[in-house]
Parts: sequence; structure tokens; C-alpha cells
Amino acid sequence: MVSEDFQHIEFDQLGHVGLIRLNRPDAMNAFTGRMGAEWSAAYEACDRNDEIRVVVVTGNGRAFCAGADMSGGADTFASSDLDDFSTCPVKPAWDVRKPVIAAMNGHAIGLGFSLALQCDFRVVARQAKYGLLQVRRGVLADACMHWLLPRLVGQATASEILLLGRTYDGGQLFAKGLANNVVEGSEVLQTALELADELATQCAPLVSAMAKRLVWESAEMSVTEMEARETCWLQHSMGKGDAIEGGTAFVERRAPRWSASVSKEWPAD
Repeated sequence: MVSEDFQHIEFDQLGHVGLIRLNRPDAMNAFTGRMGAEWSAAYEACDRNDEIRVVVVTGNGRAFCAGADMSGGADTFASSDLDDFSTCPVKPAWDVRKPVIAAMNGHAIGLGFSLALQCDFRVVARQAKYGLLQVRRGVLADACMHWLLPRLVGQATASEILLLGRTYDGGQLFAKGLANNVVEGSEVLQTALELADELATQCAPLVSAMAKRLVWESAEMSVTEMEARETCWLQHSMGKGDAIEGGTAFVERRAPRWSASVSKEWPAD
């Protein structure tokens, strides 16, 4: 799938930033199967393209993503017999090697909130509503939230979010540790792009990608396993051009000029 085929998202490259816009504003960007396929394709394109160092996901209009498209009414959560049905209908953001920022410009409910929680950073709108309401719709939450939320906020808060199905505003989300920034809705995208620029220019892309992978994999690793992997990957980064450039740029008090390739210099697992 190429960007010219996209109908339910828009995908642009702004310098070193891949910008994904969910594009069903009249339906509050309610999630469809086509949106999921296009979103996954955009993530994969960002992962392959060394010119893209950071990914930002936002929504066109007044919502980020209002969850699954429920225009089907009672059939929305009907039993699925599809062999390829998955709780993760989009390539998980943690599988994208570049940092992914969710610019949650408006409401994010159900699956829309789940997919934002898979990202590495979240910028939320102060007055918007966020929540996993699935338990109030008679189905389980999705996108591996029962694995992810306890790791993000601990079991007690995860249980509150998943078992009660409440909605929260941006300030409440920030207080629970699920947002990096809370701003007015009109400022969300700009705040996310400023964060993306800092990541893209100040942080070595290959090392950022490696650090992201270690952070996500740490949940399944013992400290001994982490020490071995971290040691191996640290050695992989040492002595390379970016390691030299980082120190040189610091001494010369200038912006670093990174050159390492995520796609070509990725360490062996």
C-alpha cells in the first residue's frame, strides 16, 4: 500500500518527522479496517525510511480517534470467525524502531485510546475525554492493554481503568502518569512536533531506536539478560561515527550531525 492509496489517513514527511493524520473527521476518526491497514503501512514506511527519525500520530478535526466505528450498532462487536482477527489491528507502535508520539488533539476512546497508549510519548488535550469504555459495551479492551497498562501505571490504576471503564480528561490522564504533556487542544500538535524536533535533532537516531527497543523488551527480561543485551548494544554504538560526532558537537557547542542508519546498522539480536 502506498500513500496515494490512503483514504482514512494522511501521511506526510516533515523533515525528519513522519506525520500520520487519522482522516475521518466527520466520524470523529472512528476506527475502520481500512484505517488500520493504512496506519500499519505508514508505520512500516517510517520504520524503513532512515530520513524519518520520529513519528507523530494525530487526528484531523476535533477528535484523535473515537474508537471502533459503531455505525453497525449491535453488529459492531459480533463474534468474529476470521482467521486473521487480532486484538492488535494496527502494527503495534512498540514494533516501530523510531520513537512514536501520540498527539491526542481530542477525544480518544476505546481502541483509539489503546492505540495511543502503545506509543512512546503522549501529548493530551486538557478538556478532551479519554478512556477504555469496552467493559461498558460488553467486550474486553484491546491492543494488549491488559499487558501494557499494568506496566505503565501499576496494577491498581490499570484495574481502575480497565474494570471500571471510566473517562478521564487530559489533566487526570497526566496525573495518572499516562501523558507527557497536557495542553490546550489547539496546542497539542505543535507541542508534539516540538518534542519530535528535539528527538530528531538532539538525539542520535540509531541509539534512540536501540534504547526504545531495550525499554520495551525490558518487561520480559531479567536484569541479567538486560545486562548482557545492554552491554552488547552499548559496544555496538561505541566507536561509531555518531559516538564521535556527539562528543565533538558538544565540545564545539553546535548541533550534532547524525549519520548512523537504523536500517543498515541495526545490531544483531
